[in-house]
Amino acid sequence: MGLRTNPDRILENIDRQRIRDEEAQAGQDRQAVGRELETEIPEVDATTPERMKRIFAIVERSYTKAASNVELGKLASHFRAVGDIPTHHARGDVSVSIQYIDSARLDDIGMAPFEIRPERLIEAKKETKTSRPDVNALKVLRREIRDGVLAAYRKVEPRVRDALRDRADMGHVAVQVTMDVRPVEIRLPDEDSLL
Repeated sequence: MGLRTNPDRILENIDRQRIRDEEAQAGQDRQAVGRELETEIPEVDATTPERMKRIFAIVERSYTKAASNVELGKLASHFRAVGDIPTHHARGDVSVSIQYIDSARLDDIGMAPFEIRPERLIEAKKETKTSRPDVNALKVLRREIRDGVLAAYRKVEPRVRDALRDRADMGHVAVQVTMDVRPVEIRLPDEDSLL
C-alpha cells in the first residue's frame, strides 16, 4: 500500500482539515457586535446638549444589541470547561465607533481593553450560585462590556464635541459597539532566557 492510499493517512488528513475549519470558524465567533443607525436628523436649532444626548442614545442602543443574550452568549460559550478558553483566562477590548455618514469627517473610535482572570469567574460563581462556566462568563462579560463602553465613550467624547462644532452630526449617524475576546496564550520562558 502506497502513501497515497493509506487509509489511516487519509483519515488523519481529513481530521486535520476539519480541525483547521473549526478553528477558522471559531475565530469568527470571538466578537459581539451591535450596530445602530440613526436616520432622524435633529432640528436645525437643536442645542449642543440635545445633540450630545442623541449621540449617546445611539451608543446606548448599540450597546444593548451587543450585550444581548444572543451576541454575548456566543462569547460566553467559549469559557466552557473544555473548549476555547479552558484556563478561563482571556483578554479583549471593547470599541465604540461613531460614523458621521452625511459628513466628510472621519469616524471617531474609542477603545477600552479588559482582562478576565479565573478569580473573576469564581466571584461570579458565588453570585450566580451555579458552576456552569458559560453562565458565570456571561455575567463577567456583561460587566466588562458595560464598563468598556462607558470608558471607550469617555475617550471619544472630546472628539464627538468637536464633531458637534463642525455640525458633522446634523445628518445620519451610525454607531458600532464591538466586544472582542481572545484566549491568553501561556508562554513558558525560553531556556536561553533563564541563563
